Amino acid sequence: MSQDCIRKLQRATGEKLGKLNSLRGREVQPGEFWDVVVVTAADGGQKEAYELQISEKVDRRELPAGVHYKVFSDPPGSKIGNGGSTLFALQQLHDSYGKTLSRMRIILIHAGGFSQRLPSASATGKIFMALPLGDPIYQMLELKLAMYVDFPSHMKPGVLVTCADDIELYSIAEGESVQFDKPGFTALAHPSPLSVGTGHGVFVLDPHKRSSHSEMETTSCLRFLHKPNIDKMRDSGAVCKRQTGLFSVSDTEFVYTDSTYYVDFDTAKSLLKVLNELGPLDCEIDAYGDFLQALGPKATIEYTENTANVTKEGSSLVEVRQKIFRLLKGTPLNVILLNNSKFYHIGTTSEYLFHLTEDEVLRSELGLLSSAFSVNTNENSSGSCVMYSVLDPSCSVGAGSVVEYSRLGAGVSVGRGSIVSSCRVSPGLSVPDGVFTHSLCVNHRGHTRFVTIFFGINDNLKHSVDAPAYMAELRFCGFSLPECLSRWEMEDEVLRFSGDTSCCNLWNARLFPVCSDQEISYSTSLKMLEAVLSGSSSPPPKDAKLLSMQECLQCKNLEEMLKLRKGLYDDIAQGKLIN
Repeated sequence: MSQDCIRKLQRATGEKLGKLNSLRGREVQPGEFWDVVVVTAADGGQKEAYELQISEKVDRRELPAGVHYKVFSDPPGSKIGNGGSTLFALQQLHDSYGKTLSRMRIILIHAGGFSQRLPSASATGKIFMALPLGDPIYQMLELKLAMYVDFPSHMKPGVLVTCADDIELYSIAEGESVQFDKPGFTALAHPSPLSVGTGHGVFVLDPHKRSSHSEMETTSCLRFLHKPNIDKMRDSGAVCKRQTGLFSVSDTEFVYTDSTYYVDFDTAKSLLKVLNELGPLDCEIDAYGDFLQALGPKATIEYTENTANVTKEGSSLVEVRQKIFRLLKGTPLNVILLNNSKFYHIGTTSEYLFHLTEDEVLRSELGLLSSAFSVNTNENSSGSCVMYSVLDPSCSVGAGSVVEYSRLGAGVSVGRGSIVSSCRVSPGLSVPDGVFTHSLCVNHRGHTRFVTIFFGINDNLKHSVDAPAYMAELRFCGFSLPECLSRWEMEDEVLRFSGDTSCCNLWNARLFPVCSDQEISYSTSLKMLEAVLSGSSSPPPKDAKLLSMQECLQCKNLEEMLKLRKGLYDDIAQGKLIN
């Protein structure tokens, strides 16, 4: 990527952040911002948690005022995917606003799910993940709103659909604007290496409609490919050749990949007909693969039977896809090519650590800080990130580590490449390299209690075995689970899994002791973690109740967690006044 492209991206991003900053806490004028901001949730419990956090953010003047903030949860029962969530959100919008909906500009942010690959966001949600910029400090919700802050004033009534765990940065020529004014679907597209295209949606463009190679072009799309292999990209005519230095990709050959799309109001009404036609959903629908593959003049029905990229195939999936295809066929798919743009995904522990501590490009583009809204951080701790935390001046945080929403006592050291989230760490403790630690408040037997979960930073919490008898296949901090149990002086037979015991994994393994105090909870879990890494023994406290991460979420006490954050906020604000 040329230095000119980088400078343009930095300047454009800074302008968007500045514009949102000017709107935070201020009553927006009609047409100046979104009429409705919708966040989706996986269930009723997550919906309540999101509503509580949005309410607090509005009260703290962290979001624009005069906007309708809505949280819609999926219906009980089978998982319905982000496509099903889109349909149900449209239905709830229709029920709430009726005919007024035809005049509204809406952003729909998919935030349902339990963040199993980034568990520090599981209790509060990835859309409320802290980021080291802004004052008050940004969460992902503000960043999403900032990056799209120019859209509402240049779009016809309709819905912009996006996800909670990605960031799109782009620049366009001075005097130009991204316009969402065409019927049907209009998608943003980013030039990407062919290897990236294999994990994303890829647009096949009409070669006769390409007019120039400027920073932004609007064109029509012949068809949409969902996670195609490279041969499929070539055979379909999706591969483009770089013409000028304006592109944010350096490869000679590239493809245009997806991120966010807009649906005009009339097409949104036709999506509601899709929901009525489908009836109750019992399978997961993809808002990208299952909607966009039905669009464009060269769309074919063959994709409906391809379930290779499906996480969990419901018995009715093919039939549902075919109904969607028939109902959407013939709908236009327009594409806005953002030739100087970047797409970042922050959905896993490794992505989170890399982008917040090592990725100098993103840090410069967004202006990310090493220390944001924190006190007593060591300014010489290079390559780490501390957010919304209070540290004793004698603490040290290793390169590649993130500390958030935490209090660290005197002499605490955090190793390299670790995450410390929502923890209270006693003086003198040392957090090892490459570990994940996160404390949650839970309701347990009528009392507020604390659980600190801990894993290796690269542990796969979703990898499952069919029965407890096969738990040796589960890896925890690089060791088999039975090896870890022996170091905690627990018999294999003692370990229980919550929920569906035909699906045993680290997510539902009952490993983590319930404690009466946040600080004791951290010390107890740290001893168990150190025992695994050092080969020593450290059993959980006698008669302690053990919970899984899955159970912690089911009995989380979010109000208490937010109270602890309020205490941090007050102490940090006071500390900054003193300093």
